[in-house]
Amino acid sequence: MVFLYLISKGCENMEKSLEQLKQEYEKTTVLLEQEKRKMQRLKNRQAYLESGSRKQRTHRLITRGAAIESIAPQTKELSEAEFYSLMESILNLPQAEHFIRSATENHARISGQEKGGD
Repeated sequence: MVFLYLISKGCENMEKSLEQLKQEYEKTTVLLEQEKRKMQRLKNRQAYLESGSRKQRTHRLITRGAAIESIAPQTKELSEAEFYSLMESILNLPQAEHFIRSATENHARISGQEKGGD
């Protein structure tokens, strides 16, 4: 008789444990879903920010290409390969390297002054 009592008590404890496990599982499942949604929001945010930088780069490339065409309209006639070849030839000239270096150093100096407040 005592044996049956202990077995019935053990089953009750097992049922409580099973019920507790079910509750924990439900809570954990809810938390997992919340974290999945959070991760998706972060991925969406990252994609949005990356697309913004791509749009800025695209805009910059287009405006600079347009500037070249407005300064040297003859370049419109060139194929892409011819244009790249021309740009490589021009940009490898010692004078061009000097002008590029001067422009970037000047930009860095001005940016540094603006940031530093000098």
